[in-house]
Amino acid sequence: MTTLTKQDDLQSRLPNPARLIPELKEIGGALFKATGNGSIPQTTISLVQLRAGQIVGNTYLTVLHTGNLRKAGETEERITAVASWQDAPCFTDAERIALALVEAVLTRNPSGERVPDELYAQACRHYDDKALATLIMAIGQVCFFIPLALIGKPLPGVSPAEQWRQ
Repeated sequence: MTTLTKQDDLQSRLPNPARLIPELKEIGGALFKATGNGSIPQTTISLVQLRAGQIVGNTYLTVLHTGNLRKAGETEERITAVASWQDAPCFTDAERIALALVEAVLTRNPSGERVPDELYAQACRHYDDKALATLIMAIGQVCFFIPLALIGKPLPGVSPAEQWRQ
């Protein structure tokens, strides 16, 4: 078994995966384009992706999406409240449904189906088919990168050029 030292904390486990697998840039670009089609607000996408990072307990994703929300002008109250969105008064009904969907996808439901019909019906009341498909792709986008964030451990809060082991 390998013992990690403090020095290991100063670099990611992997070198830049886009250099190892150049197709990642194309995949990431396609996902970004698909979720940026304008059918749902970018803020909603970022809130969902921040919540995903929180659920899986990944500092890199949490810092990344918190920074995206700050750059977009989101208030600290809303950013902080994502962790406890269920009782936070600062989210719209549509944002609440989006946050409920990402939680349903990423959290085991002991009573059965992760996304029950009732939650899907609520989502359909707030989003048309294209917007709902976009929201699903936004959840898929962050989920695509979760293994890389958890296993590769890119450094949070630094430029993309500095995130990965050299």
